[in-house]
Amino acid sequence: MPTLGIIGTGNIGAAVARLAVAAGIPVVVANSRGPESLTGLIAELGSLATAGTVEQAAQAGDLILLSVPLTAHTAIPADLLNDKVVLDTSNYYPHRDGRIAELDQDKITTSELIHRHFPQARLVKAFNNILAHHIPQLARPVDAPDRTALPIAGDDADAKTAAAALIHQLGYDTVDAGTLAQSWRIEPETTAYTRLYLADPATPGEQMMQAPASPVPAAELRRALEAAERVHVADRVF
Repeated sequence: MPTLGIIGTGNIGAAVARLAVAAGIPVVVANSRGPESLTGLIAELGSLATAGTVEQAAQAGDLILLSVPLTAHTAIPADLLNDKVVLDTSNYYPHRDGRIAELDQDKITTSELIHRHFPQARLVKAFNNILAHHIPQLARPVDAPDRTALPIAGDDADAKTAAAALIHQLGYDTVDAGTLAQSWRIEPETTAYTRLYLADPATPGEQMMQAPASPVPAAELRRALEAAERVHVADRVF
């Protein structure tokens, strides 16, 4: 079974790690604080999980989940992810990340910014458009009638195929959202971002982190992607 390296053990990284071990996929998890800070998570995840340094997670992973704050990605040596299929969960939140002029001006997308630092990585944007607590709620077996779809975007067709296969094992269908340049379609405040998966899309923002999820089939996700309009950072709610 291929190993998943997870760099970043915040809400998204930990949620994906839980799905991975439940699916029988070994994981090596790492964060900026070191393996000793991951004792509790490893105990929860069980025998398929190992804590390591960022370097060890990158080396061990056949695929890598990169789930760190946007401004933290440059602290990771670029060559660590050379030739790796990397699932990038990044989003740009100015209130957290500060202002980044190229993103404010829509000159590049968040994942293009990440890819510029890791030019030899085979980057696929994934798991960025769904709330962390919805990830375990919506995962379903392959034959479930209410299986949910997640979008992926990237420039490398083979990398997208590999990412889709992993996501399939974790309990989701996938829909191709285009290239990294087109990945704005799944960034904050677009029609395919987070609220699409809420049981009540009108849930106020302060309540979203506890709100229940509702399955989103592939056809519904495709309609949301087709309807997407680019939302300028100044107009975002978050």
